[in-house]
Amino acid sequence: MAANLLAKAQGFIRITAVAAGLLFCGPLHAAEARIGTGPEPLLAHIFQQIEQNHLDVALQQVEVLIKAYPNFHLANLIKGDLLLARSRPIEAFGNIANAPAGKLADLRAEAIARLNATRDKPPANTVPRYLMQMPPDQKYAIVVDMQKSRLYLYQNEKGTPRFVADYYISQGKLGADKMREGDKRTPIGVYHVTGSLSRAKLGDFYGSGAFPISYPNEWDKRNGRNGHGIWLHGTPSDTFSRPPKASDGCVVLANQDLDAISKDLQIGLTPVIISNSVEWLSLDDWQAERESLKNEIAEWRSDWEGLDVERYLNHYSTKFIGDGQNLAQWSARKRQVASGKSWIKVAADNISMFRNPGKEELVIVTFDQDYRSNNLSNVMKKRQYWMKEGGRWKVIYEGAV
Repeated sequence: MAANLLAKAQGFIRITAVAAGLLFCGPLHAAEARIGTGPEPLLAHIFQQIEQNHLDVALQQVEVLIKAYPNFHLANLIKGDLLLARSRPIEAFGNIANAPAGKLADLRAEAIARLNATRDKPPANTVPRYLMQMPPDQKYAIVVDMQKSRLYLYQNEKGTPRFVADYYISQGKLGADKMREGDKRTPIGVYHVTGSLSRAKLGDFYGSGAFPISYPNEWDKRNGRNGHGIWLHGTPSDTFSRPPKASDGCVVLANQDLDAISKDLQIGLTPVIISNSVEWLSLDDWQAERESLKNEIAEWRSDWEGLDVERYLNHYSTKFIGDGQNLAQWSARKRQVASGKSWIKVAADNISMFRNPGKEELVIVTFDQDYRSNNLSNVMKKRQYWMKEGGRWKVIYEGAV
């Protein structure tokens, strides 16, 4: 009878773990079980103990989890199921009378997302394809994977992205690929942190605070995307985490996770790259892609300095738009300006290159431009969007930042 009861009690975990292909076999290493790494390792261990019918051990570990994360609704639900398993069979995940089906579905989705994070780590010796180059003064970068409900933090280690940590996140209620104001979707693209808003200014709903990002960017506007107020922010004080799809379009982290990354965010510098599903490259392939575009940018600068206007203009896409001008208008102005020059020197420093997630082969390039000529000198921060056209990188947008 007891064995039968224990077997039935596994029903709630099989809905999440087994149905999702998440079986946790073998011992959990001590380092993985540390609470300081986030709830996922211990959560996975708890599910493993349930799978092995060690329900008392699982309950003890849930208590540890709840003590570390007091308002972790998923952990409290698992505790409730384990307590109920002592008196009657558990037929489903969240065996609570009259429990709202929607809330249970949300917690089930959170469980699967968190368990997937322990099972499906990024491949070893790979980096996100989007982090092609970080400038020396940019210390960290953020990459968000919507399908995995995961945020990855990378450090700039002498030009090479180095993985630091990853965190569970919530996204828009209707998923990703934001198009318009109020569509409850999270945008896909390359953005930057633009500010910092404190808890005192915002109220409890946003938790520890918020960091607005630069949606819509130039590419969004060009493609008719609108809206505003997309932030990285925390959770209310009575909530540890929210379901995977719970925001109106923002990226939401647990307060302790937001606090952990906030010290690494640089206003105006830190990129926040949001993707449907992160593409990973080996370091060799990453270096090859990086060098290919760097060489194209160097040729663009060299042709500009060489006063070879036609070679210079050949770096621009037929679909180019910049400073409100199309390619024909841009070309006419550049030819006119070049006619009055006897020499030009152009330096491009602090270059960043971030590949845009999505179908288009598009890279956002930002740099400090120091332009000098026989009759004009200026310094500005410039941003270009380079896109593959006919197998070659071309500038499709250019403007001051």
